[in-house]
Amino acid sequence: MRTVHVELGERSYPIYIGSGLLPQAAAYLIKHGLSAKSPHLIVTDEKVASYHLETLQTSLEKAGFRLVVSIVKSGEGSKSLSVYEEVMTSAIQGGLDRNSSVIALGGGVVGDLAGFVAATYMRGISFIQMPTTILAHDSSVGGKVAVNHPLAKNMIGAFHQPEFVLYDLDTLTTLPPREVSAGLAEMVKHGLIKDKTFAYWCKDHAAELLALDLDALGYGLERGVAIKAEVVSQDEREGGLRAILNLGHTIGHAIEAVGGYGEFLHGEAISIGMAGSALLAEALGRGDGIYAETTSMLTALNLPVVLPPHLNEDELMAAMMHDKKFKEGTMVFVVPDSIGSVSIVKDIPQTLVRDILKQLRKGGEVHV
Repeated sequence: MRTVHVELGERSYPIYIGSGLLPQAAAYLIKHGLSAKSPHLIVTDEKVASYHLETLQTSLEKAGFRLVVSIVKSGEGSKSLSVYEEVMTSAIQGGLDRNSSVIALGGGVVGDLAGFVAATYMRGISFIQMPTTILAHDSSVGGKVAVNHPLAKNMIGAFHQPEFVLYDLDTLTTLPPREVSAGLAEMVKHGLIKDKTFAYWCKDHAAELLALDLDALGYGLERGVAIKAEVVSQDEREGGLRAILNLGHTIGHAIEAVGGYGEFLHGEAISIGMAGSALLAEALGRGDGIYAETTSMLTALNLPVVLPPHLNEDELMAAMMHDKKFKEGTMVFVVPDSIGSVSIVKDIPQTLVRDILKQLRKGGEVHV
């Protein structure tokens, strides 16, 4: 088993990564002092429940834990205020108290939703992440929890750190290929922002990662989590440095919003966004050749790098203006300087961003 620590003083917590961890879940709750006297809420989605819910329930109930279960529909649509209210109703009806916890069993959607419930129930109770997707190695770490508004992704949320993260690699074997690739987008992103060697490792080991080789996944997830943990430890609430984790997210979040939070998986949208950030870097005179290098890494992981023709540029621009990174008529982007190094660039003109969207639609062929 691999263990990575997120150092945040009193809010520090470990991330456990390994095989066969879910059947041992009760031991980890006991280790971290969770009470068996209070009920605990498991939040999961329909797909994950069919594979993994029984394993988790069996482990916890054998140890005497009382459980309430809330199963939501799979997909980004469940990160909504209406579903949040449904889960909150389950928590209230289930009698959760201040010693209870909310356990997120699933991917990024479930983690964000369950975490926001935990952050707001009785003004905040314990929260445990049990990710079942590759993508969730990013979203389960760092304490950013939220639901979406129809106009903007993650606009309604909080910072609420988990007690611990229990990452059972065996749960990844049930992922379809499209979700595997989407999850790997965040893995290679961590290399692109802070570790050149790791970024190229992801490309060189793409075949093993796509085939869900547990040794490759174990290392890749540990390194990706460690990079994010290092950044979060220095800037918990995104006052500065943590914003580098948003590489590709300004355009990516807009793609998700215009696609109705269902057409594109998060990692697919972010991949196109990272290609856009690389184009922006070249347009700003930095990172020569970085577009070709970045897209070669993304395509090796079967990720898209071209903006689909049916997405309207005006709608994408409008969505970006609702993004948290939009300020007074200009935009803030994370822009690569080289593979493994990025900068936060303010005051990017809207006209330049629109040009980048045109380039993305044509696979980088048009140059500003």
